[in-house]
Amino acid sequence: MQAFLKGPSSISTKPLAAKERGAAGAAGSSGEGKRLKPIPWVEKYRPKNVDEVAFQDEVVAVLKKSLEGADLPNLLFYGPPGTGKTSTILAAARELYGPELFRQRVLELNASDERGIQVIREKVKAFAQLTASGSRSDGKICPPFKIVILDEADSMTSAAQAALRCTMEKESKTTRFCLICNYISRIIEPLTSRCSKFRFKPLSDKIQQQRLLDVSEKEHVKISSEAVSYLVKVSEGDLRKAITFLQSATRLMGGKEITEKIVTEIAGVIPKETTDELLSVCQSGSFEKLETLAKNLINEGYAVAQLVNQLHDTIVESEDYSDKQKSVIVEKLAEVDKCLADGADEYLQLVSLCALVMQQLTQN
Repeated sequence: MQAFLKGPSSISTKPLAAKERGAAGAAGSSGEGKRLKPIPWVEKYRPKNVDEVAFQDEVVAVLKKSLEGADLPNLLFYGPPGTGKTSTILAAARELYGPELFRQRVLELNASDERGIQVIREKVKAFAQLTASGSRSDGKICPPFKIVILDEADSMTSAAQAALRCTMEKESKTTRFCLICNYISRIIEPLTSRCSKFRFKPLSDKIQQQRLLDVSEKEHVKISSEAVSYLVKVSEGDLRKAITFLQSATRLMGGKEITEKIVTEIAGVIPKETTDELLSVCQSGSFEKLETLAKNLINEGYAVAQLVNQLHDTIVESEDYSDKQKSVIVEKLAEVDKCLADGADEYLQLVSLCALVMQQLTQN
């Protein structure tokens, strides 16, 4: 441990160095044999070039053309989290400019940065007005424009978006903008009409499974096929979430095989037996039992928002309930979800939901 914290010194022994070399070889992507840098797997296996981007064929095709020398339009990437929006534009920018010019030619502003109207008027405008010239040291063609990446653009104020519209128009010769957001409806119309829009689809189960198996192989992780399938299911098309869960499960197991049960624990998913028990107690008609079970669920630390999602899927897919029962219960689920988002008490919302489910299931 001392040797790891202090770096190479007289304390470090040969067996440790051999271990590190083995780990660096297992990492595969860094190529540094000296010492393995502790990087989250999400960053470690982020696409390094456009070809590595999975499942987003239309965007990749457009960016490939621009890399071959054609001009690049202003871009607007939108879609669910973890589908590769930021990774795609960063990979394209690295290929366009190379590692040397990347920092000079790309300005990336995230939601964590202040992005009010003042920042757009000063920082973005000043960067956009700079002229891009010169060539890459490796002799490849360097495009005569810079790229401004505005991540989480849907959290910008309308005034800031309006100011950005003017900058986008005036600096079209020297700068290209790439707006990234989850909800395109929150971007003002004048901005969307100036950009080529690309929707990033949630990744298919097959693509996700393949990526997770690749990471598992490179990191020498033992994982059952059921656990991989379940990881894909709980991550809901978000590859970043799936890889993070995989890394957490690996650290928890310490070299042992990862099973479906471990993934359930890590992901905070409520076990199917618990949701089935909840519905059977609702059918029994005993409010005392229901109250006890609700208290136990809260004391176990389960998130009621997660329970709402799982109950929704269970009830909609079930054939045991009539359409009228389903409609009433689903409407209540929506109300509870809204109340929880507004910060309501979890226990009261859970009891309220279960009481209505009990009423629907016992009235016949």
